[in-house]
Amino acid sequence: MEPNFAAIPTQDALQEFERDLRFYPSQTTQPDVLSPADIEQYNRDGYLKNLRVYSPDEITGVRTYFDDLLSRVVAAGGDSYSISTAHMKYGPVYDMLTHPPIVAIVRDLLGEDVIGWGSHFFCKMPHDGKAVAWHQDASYWPLSPSKALTVWLAIDKADLGNGCMKFIAGSHHKGHLTYRESTEADHNVLNQTIDNPEQYGHEVIDELEAGEVSIHSDLLLHGSEANNSDRRRCGLTLRYCTPDVIAGSNWHAKGVVVSGRDYSGNWGNPARPDAT
Repeated sequence: MEPNFAAIPTQDALQEFERDLRFYPSQTTQPDVLSPADIEQYNRDGYLKNLRVYSPDEITGVRTYFDDLLSRVVAAGGDSYSISTAHMKYGPVYDMLTHPPIVAIVRDLLGEDVIGWGSHFFCKMPHDGKAVAWHQDASYWPLSPSKALTVWLAIDKADLGNGCMKFIAGSHHKGHLTYRESTEADHNVLNQTIDNPEQYGHEVIDELEAGEVSIHSDLLLHGSEANNSDRRRCGLTLRYCTPDVIAGSNWHAKGVVVSGRDYSGNWGNPARPDAT
């Protein structure tokens, strides 16, 4: 049986994997595409937003591709949240993970050597009723040290009306936060909830035009409300880290060298899949 690279480890498994969950600020002093002020903001607040990486015409092509992919996944019994680790299955998603404008931004934050290891569509259909509770990505990831970030690509326009993300600026400096298990009443896509997020910083609305990205640290507290509109809200999360990050649960097998080299030899660097 092939390993399920998309599976999230249990909390018991994560507790057995000793992790360094401290924020490591970007050390870049001469960024190529970002500004020094961007680097300062990312280190201080834990996020950047409204960075364009696809033109309007290009993102229309990406959306057309996703529409077809989603119809195929649903026909096979999946749903709009189940397309995960997609770069290991679909060549066009691999191309998004390695898209030069995205990689250039990530390289300015993480350094010359970058591993892209994750790709997960979070697609809220109209009136789907599901929220993404306040959480930290690092809570779910068998990775150490915490030198990882998420690029959130807006495939559809994302705003408050259709359930865009929200950040708690500065919360990445608080370490790994205490959470509770979500209940059925939470209507949560995920299984963790961090209550009273305002105690960790101030709220920022992550509204994005289609083709723009936001970027956030794996320790930044974030979430989104349910989509109660007549519009879909689809985003593709792309995950990156530095090569010295150690991965448990066989996650190293899905890491692609997107910039520089894997000086650690930890990552599998799979080839682009042929399937579309």
